[in-house]
Amino acid sequence: MKNHSILLAIILGLAIPWILFSGRETTLPNAPIAETQIIETTVCVNNNTILVSMDDGQVRELALEEYLLGVLAGEMPESFELEALKAQAVVTRTFSIKSIQNGYKHTGFDVCTDSSCCQAYYSPDLYEAAGGSLEKYRRAISETAGEVLLYDNELIEATYFSCSGGMTEDAAAVWGMEIPYLRSVESPGEEKASHYMDTIVMDAEELEGKLGANISGVPGSWIGDVTYTAGGGVKTIKIGGIVYSGSEIRKKLGLNSTAFVISIVGERVTITTKGFGHRVGMSQYGADAMAVLGNSYSYILSYYYPDTQLKAYENV
Repeated sequence: MKNHSILLAIILGLAIPWILFSGRETTLPNAPIAETQIIETTVCVNNNTILVSMDDGQVRELALEEYLLGVLAGEMPESFELEALKAQAVVTRTFSIKSIQNGYKHTGFDVCTDSSCCQAYYSPDLYEAAGGSLEKYRRAISETAGEVLLYDNELIEATYFSCSGGMTEDAAAVWGMEIPYLRSVESPGEEKASHYMDTIVMDAEELEGKLGANISGVPGSWIGDVTYTAGGGVKTIKIGGIVYSGSEIRKKLGLNSTAFVISIVGERVTITTKGFGHRVGMSQYGADAMAVLGNSYSYILSYYYPDTQLKAYENV
């Protein structure tokens, strides 16, 4: 998938910290393809270390697997099923190695600890000091040692997020380009997520201010035609005669996702969203729901990243 790395450098909200999680459901559709098989490959990682810009601005060189441990602690609660944690370990490793090799997001280091840019990170020492246990995280990493996801012999864009609201999104709907393995799939089992559904309320004047527009007419008449993506997100919406993309509205209004509904009664504007994040790739809540039903991490990965291959890299 040549040139995808540069284009996807604009990705926001790659991952959501684990403190946003609260539960899971137990329903699941049939997965579309067979469970991914693990085979050897020639993906190489020099020195097996990664340069990380910490919250205090200092850049530290960490062993890759040590960094992964901190990311898992920051991205998923230890209460999640082991197979979900293993799926997270693989996508985290894939994202990390791709960042090392491409260096398209940062200069002077490979990744940062801002979850809206790269991946969340919780220092393993601080995590244990706060009473947490690293045992399941260590197992998830060791039981997937060296494994990454590839498509057409290249590391994939291993995007993931907290919760989709029941349906993931096509990459094209969010970033404007088709990526064969990042396409919309059902993702049930997320109903207990903290941000499965959220509602915010504002008045009409505040909506105008956030949109940066002076809208004439009665507020109840402002909302016009709406089109939707395959994943149930808003593709376009007309507000006060102006057509906006769903992504524009999400950014301007600070919404959790592009899967939203806006209603206006009098001067009261109500916006309901489903899901949290860009909704492209693997749903962390969905992965846990699949694991609860007994699905393996490789099956989970094949579901959210269809037609990819799970392979073990060589360290050189």
